[in-house]
Amino acid sequence: MARLFEPLTLRSVTLPNRIGVAPMCMYSSVDGHPTDWHLVHLGTRAVGGAGLVIHEATAVSAQGRITPGDAGLYLDSHIAPLRRINDFIRQQGAVPAVQLAHAGRKASTFVPWAGSGHVPLEQGGWEVIGPCDVPFGAPLTRAPRAATEDDLRGVVADFERAAARAVEAGFDVVEIHAAHGYLLHSFLSPLVNQRTDRYGGSFENRIRLLLEVTAAVRRAWPHDKPLFVRLSASDWVAGGWTIEDSVALALELKALGVDLIDCSSGGAISGVRIPTAPGYQVPFAEAVRQQAQIPTAAVGLITDPHHAEAILQNGQADVILLARELLRNPYWPHQAAQALGQRPKPPVQYERGF
Repeated sequence: MARLFEPLTLRSVTLPNRIGVAPMCMYSSVDGHPTDWHLVHLGTRAVGGAGLVIHEATAVSAQGRITPGDAGLYLDSHIAPLRRINDFIRQQGAVPAVQLAHAGRKASTFVPWAGSGHVPLEQGGWEVIGPCDVPFGAPLTRAPRAATEDDLRGVVADFERAAARAVEAGFDVVEIHAAHGYLLHSFLSPLVNQRTDRYGGSFENRIRLLLEVTAAVRRAWPHDKPLFVRLSASDWVAGGWTIEDSVALALELKALGVDLIDCSSGGAISGVRIPTAPGYQVPFAEAVRQQAQIPTAAVGLITDPHHAEAILQNGQADVILLARELLRNPYWPHQAAQALGQRPKPPVQYERGF
């Protein structure tokens, strides 16, 4: 059997294959509530054969939304419509997951098709917070308020409450979003974090907030269900966060009960040129996997089934996450099975098509 289609068991949860839907923001929620769009969008990827379906970045507070259209788990009323979606995903044999997030200084922006930059306060925007009062950069020019320790205790509590709601909503995996310049990553990166208190300066101080969030989520999240963390494994800038930092952090996260590191990169500051190419982030997943001895997910311009299979066969990662390729072709997993000499397993309603 191709390794891409081997099951993977993490704690009590078994992924039927190693293909996952990476979290992709749809900016189509209403006060954080999913709609029929989300049912069809996520359900189609489960029908298409992905073994893991991760809901988009889901805000742990209204303040933590990237845009007014972001998904949320900050209200109890979010639970029932999410459970409906997860029930459908599970009926297709896939595992439903959610990425919990706080956007930090990248919050309060327009949805992409409605404008760019921060939404003005007088047009419904809201205050943004960060490790310090330095803005991200064009077009996100609003200076955040430097978060107080009371703010950070509130953020930790928001993640814990969201994880508890994720249980009620029927998720089987939770991922903490600590990448792409959002709040948790902005505390990690020395390019952004200029604090002089116990949340800034040294490596141990800069990782403190993420470790506190992780411990709180692990308390609220069932022991028999896996917990992932997405990291930007490199800032791609001299003096920024490095793969060596990511390995050291992965060891700390592993000790707190994290089961997999989802290895992405970049996003701390604006204007960075990243040398993108198929599989350009795979070396990060490989380094974390080998040096921290923890399962990893690889993501980033992986579109060819043979390439995905080689990554797994070479021991560079344990899971392949696809994003835009699954927007273009939600049935990629079934077609990948055919390309790798496997028998695809579509729903009975679609069998004639394969």
